Amino acid sequence: MSEKRRDKKNRVLRNGESQRPDGRYQFKYQDNNGNVKFVYSWRLDKNDRAPAGKKRDLSLREKERQVEQDLLNGLVPNGSNLTVLQLVEKYVSTKTGVGHNTKANYNFVINILKKEKFGNMRIDKVSELDAKAWLIKLQEDGRGYSTIHSVRGIVRPAFKSAVKNNYIRNNPFEFPLKGVVVDDSVTREAITQKQEREFLRFVKEDKHFQRYYDGIYILFHTGLRISEFCGLTISDVDFKEMKICVDHQLERKRNMEYIIQPPKTKSGKREVPMTAEVADCFRRIIAERTNPKIEPMIDGYTGFLFLDKNEMPMVALHWEKYFQHICEKYNSIYKVQMPKVTPHVCRHTFCSNMAGSGMNPKILQYIMGHSDIGVTLNTYTHLKFQDAKREMNNLPKQKKAQ
Repeated sequence: MSEKRRDKKNRVLRNGESQRPDGRYQFKYQDNNGNVKFVYSWRLDKNDRAPAGKKRDLSLREKERQVEQDLLNGLVPNGSNLTVLQLVEKYVSTKTGVGHNTKANYNFVINILKKEKFGNMRIDKVSELDAKAWLIKLQEDGRGYSTIHSVRGIVRPAFKSAVKNNYIRNNPFEFPLKGVVVDDSVTREAITQKQEREFLRFVKEDKHFQRYYDGIYILFHTGLRISEFCGLTISDVDFKEMKICVDHQLERKRNMEYIIQPPKTKSGKREVPMTAEVADCFRRIIAERTNPKIEPMIDGYTGFLFLDKNEMPMVALHWEKYFQHICEKYNSIYKVQMPKVTPHVCRHTFCSNMAGSGMNPKILQYIMGHSDIGVTLNTYTHLKFQDAKREMNNLPKQKKAQ
């Protein structure tokens, strides 16, 4: 009978175990595909001490048990040696048919991982503590909560796919984000009706900004998304039926390419009723529209309502800048400051005003193009005491008890 192999402490080594000349232990095995693999540790047993200057890790025999369990569960040993960056790139490559904004977001996250040490970590080595520490580091490096939320929104499903494909046991990103990083995002609240009137008055009376009054009035009184508004053409405004036909939106890529996209959600395709005041705004816009030398055509659409100095359709960025400059000028003149107003604040304000007026939530959901009634109902949480008081006063009077 051959003599059993032993380590330097004269302990018997099991099949597959060996000790290298530098004292490090290794275990040799075959994965489910017949490939030869190794795991290493400076400790044979969990009770052993790690050599001075060496990082304490799982002992070799603890790793052996993990390997055995992984093989039984069909897990790919060592997470197929994928790094976090490689995993996310592999996950993103399966996402076809997504919009250009989504693709840009994917690339943004990939570029972050390329610069981070975390991106080079092997996925089977990433713990929940590692994941949390990385997100905290992103915030310490100046990343905002919304950015970190977006990053996690891609990395977490990538790890989920790794679990599904048996690369790893658990998803280290399955934890609530709040409580790990500070939510420093600014909630875009609706402005009051008084602030809305004051904002519109200022725009209408300002010699420079009054040219944008009709467009801003429409945004405040239709609830259109800014990209839907920018995509409107003359033929989309039906004065006979007093409605706005919304079936597309206009966007511009980072490379300055203009594209027509479907609405944000399936419910985004809709017909929005317009008031007489909104119709008058559209009539003035069309009447004052300068005819360009060459009418721009984007993906078959032409006749866009607003054109820039280059005779190309205005996009969301144009209007966001106009709103920014309006607020800055207003606040440089008046002591009572105007809160931040953006095209999205206009949409949110319209939704809140309609909710406050008692509009049926399902009708409001349709007008807003919300795919989920929960998004619409969240608007009702912004109603205040005066709204509740008005509703109470409008209740049918009950007879006094005899």
